Amino acid sequence: MSAETQKKAAAEFALKVVENDVKIGLGTGSTANFFITAAAEKVKREKLNTVFVPTSAASYALAQKHGLNLKNIEDVPFLDFTVDGADEIDPQFRMIKGGGGALHREKIVASSSRFVICICDDSKRVETLGKFPLPVEVSKFGVNPTAWKIERALQHLGYTEAKMRLRANAEGKPFVTESGNAIIDLALGKITDAERLEGILNNMPGVIEVGLFIGICGIVMLGTDKGVEELTRK
Repeated sequence: MSAETQKKAAAEFALKVVENDVKIGLGTGSTANFFITAAAEKVKREKLNTVFVPTSAASYALAQKHGLNLKNIEDVPFLDFTVDGADEIDPQFRMIKGGGGALHREKIVASSSRFVICICDDSKRVETLGKFPLPVEVSKFGVNPTAWKIERALQHLGYTEAKMRLRANAEGKPFVTESGNAIIDLALGKITDAERLEGILNNMPGVIEVGLFIGICGIVMLGTDKGVEELTRK
């Protein structure tokens, strides 16, 4: 079973939370897109009044195209669920997110939700985070000083082989998030203490958000060759 098939299966499995009087945050990315499309079909078929809060312009556009009832986080500050994908997830349900560039908005919406459901294919499950580059959203003011501080912190934490890259868009220009920020991707190889790393980076002036989602996800719906596994954080 291909990764795309596994993603779609996980997204469709998550439709069980799409019900009347439920408010759901919509993630960003290819797996979230499968969920948006499938949710729209269920809402239309069952005539549901479900409210959806997108985390990005791309998710908003797709959800609007399919006629979903959309609100913004200012109008709906507390959600029942957020359904989103992950770039990596470990056995403790710690995730790396932000490959699509929406990590700041994704974390605001996810942390405003009663339950966060990660839908993903089996390749996203890892024993140790870090093979996927860790996105760090930073202010466009003082990118170089912030990068210097991040580099110093990584050296202090023992990431002596870490590589840093300012993310670029398709035209080769610096990538700009929907919040108007830049992203520095950190190639760490292996994250040995995710909680400590998140805390140090998040307390650094210039850093807006770190793509480590720790203690946020409670349910994983994992697409595998044998079907979808539903896992709950203990």
